[in-house]
Amino acid sequence: MRKRKLYQLLALFAVLSLVAAACGGEEEPVGDETGPTAPTGETAPAVDCEADPFGCVEVAAGEPIRLGSLLAISGDVAFLGTDSNNGILLAIDFLDGALDGTPGQLLGHDVELQQEDDGCSAEGGQAGATALVADPSIVAVIGTSCSSAALGVADTIMSDAGYLLFSPSNTNPGLTSEEAHQPFYARTAHNDRIQGAIAAEYAFNELGVTTAATINDESPYADGLAAAFRTNFEALGGTITAIEQVNSADTDLGPVLRSIAEGEPGMVYGPNFNPVCALTFVQGQDILPAGTVHMGADGCLESGFLETAAGAEGDYYASSPDVSAFQEGAFYKDEFLPAYQEQFGTEPTSVFHAHAFDAANVLFDAIEQVAADDGSGNLLIPRTALKDAVFATSGYEGLTGIITCTPLGDCATDVTIGVFQYPNWPVEGGEEPSDPVYTDTKSLEEVA
Repeated sequence: MRKRKLYQLLALFAVLSLVAAACGGEEEPVGDETGPTAPTGETAPAVDCEADPFGCVEVAAGEPIRLGSLLAISGDVAFLGTDSNNGILLAIDFLDGALDGTPGQLLGHDVELQQEDDGCSAEGGQAGATALVADPSIVAVIGTSCSSAALGVADTIMSDAGYLLFSPSNTNPGLTSEEAHQPFYARTAHNDRIQGAIAAEYAFNELGVTTAATINDESPYADGLAAAFRTNFEALGGTITAIEQVNSADTDLGPVLRSIAEGEPGMVYGPNFNPVCALTFVQGQDILPAGTVHMGADGCLESGFLETAAGAEGDYYASSPDVSAFQEGAFYKDEFLPAYQEQFGTEPTSVFHAHAFDAANVLFDAIEQVAADDGSGNLLIPRTALKDAVFATSGYEGLTGIITCTPLGDCATDVTIGVFQYPNWPVEGGEEPSDPVYTDTKSLEEVA
């Protein structure tokens, strides 16, 4: 089994000491800030592929271990999937213990990534997932970017075929709910039950907002987050004045905004994607009551918003995983970020490259736990055992924090969410200082 030294993460207010531990294995000596160690190259004892309901992936000697990614790499949200793909590629680079632009190997095999586009849609998720499960050489898939591509679509297609689907950025609560969770689905991204609760508490307790309207597009991401906000806001004593829905392709939001204005809300909460986020803010300037506060979430927190909303006045806030929690870590600052900039020629375009890096590394560890040599130089990777090894991950320290997977696939169980005020956003084009104006950490057990 592959063992890693653990990251040292410096958060804004605390320093987490490094404690070395294997993913479900023996403890290692305390490490330094150099990041994880190289793979051990050890395989598991012999496996019975016929006993696995979905059999084994056979990797012939000299052939690569093939992974898939199913991420949004086209259209308005290409920034999200491209950033996550970059995180995966850096994890492959780091298999040899160095971020040097030369891919490492896993159990003596190269690692090959087949990239599919989830289109940030159910149709894209279906097409991409269908293509990936048609290829028996694909060991597992990192994706999707958007909850709409996963919920009831890719998560079901993958689970029915016994392919692990491990998402770096899906946040819809339904994906890991008792009612809808698919057995081969997991994520390193946070559950929006947490983000919705923290957003509501910031609005009610810190901003003093007592009335709010929500506006969301048709995506499960926006719908789930808006619902989580409403539940928590009302529990705090707030009043929801309107619940509105738009289409992500809409450009004239005037009719919806005029309807919202009739209720005179203190806040409009719109956790959508751009351009809807920015258009709500810009077009609301002349329609909503003076002083109306706007709030979005991580789908809004990107450079495209800043371009569209340039010159708009008023208070706009966006919540997101608190990037400062890992950006200040020595490994991230001194090794990971410089490698990202050098290899891809850009700054990260979202926060989820780190979640993708973590997902890939957890997956690599799981492969080493369950893979076996058949005695002829071929590698056998049992599909169900691989899924079980990922779900058994506990106490793993990644770039994003402690990773412990629940039986329903939530691997980010304690999450720090930051609230950022426009235009001081931690993205390209944002103004400094780009620190969050508010942070809070909650566990899944604490929220509704």
